[in-house]
Amino acid sequence: MSTKLLAEFFGTMILILLGDGVVAGVVLGKSKSQNAGWMVVASGWAMAVMLPAFIFGAISGAHFNPALTIALAVVHKFSWAQVPGYVIAQLLGAMVGAVLVWLAYLDHWKATDDKAGKLAVFCTGPAIRNYSSNFITEVIGTFVLVFVILGIGGVKAADGIPTFVVGGLILGLGLSLGGPTGYAINPARDLGPRIAHALLPIAGKGDSDWSYSWVPVIAPIVGAILAALVWVAVF
Repeated sequence: MSTKLLAEFFGTMILILLGDGVVAGVVLGKSKSQNAGWMVVASGWAMAVMLPAFIFGAISGAHFNPALTIALAVVHKFSWAQVPGYVIAQLLGAMVGAVLVWLAYLDHWKATDDKAGKLAVFCTGPAIRNYSSNFITEVIGTFVLVFVILGIGGVKAADGIPTFVVGGLILGLGLSLGGPTGYAINPARDLGPRIAHALLPIAGKGDSDWSYSWVPVIAPIVGAILAALVWVAVF
């Protein structure tokens, strides 16, 4: 069990280090990839999910996402007894990954005036703030994520191919559904780095937008559970 928790911790840490890292590169001042655009962000996040999933999939199942962990438990594809440990490991890994991003771009926070941009490195925020619409967007995105993951799991394929397809899934979600809210689709991905943003001595940072923080936590869980229930009921 401890090996599985370490896999979830390090996998989520790498996910956030690479995912938040690509956002930092695009957003922060005087970065060589500044203003590289949404395609770079979406591609970076696809790699951020795919690479640790390839490494740790055989060890822990490579959840890296409390919404996925909870949804699998709801449909009896994962033990409820393991859920708390997985979720804690994922949150801690996300926080550590965010700290590493802060350190990697240490000189660039002072070179950036945009407080909202600094927050965007760590967590998501809506393009248009409408909590009900933002909630629906995150539910839809996470539904697609979990539904497709369950579908991939039922396909016979050579080793490594399903993980590669998951990378394509994340890229597709970012390009197609990421515009309204930044596609959190993962409570740990948003909450862990948001906590890190609140605690770290980031030069010139603003507030951590806690008024929005419940959306990328609750909505992905709802979307994931709905996807798992529909998949089991239909297939």
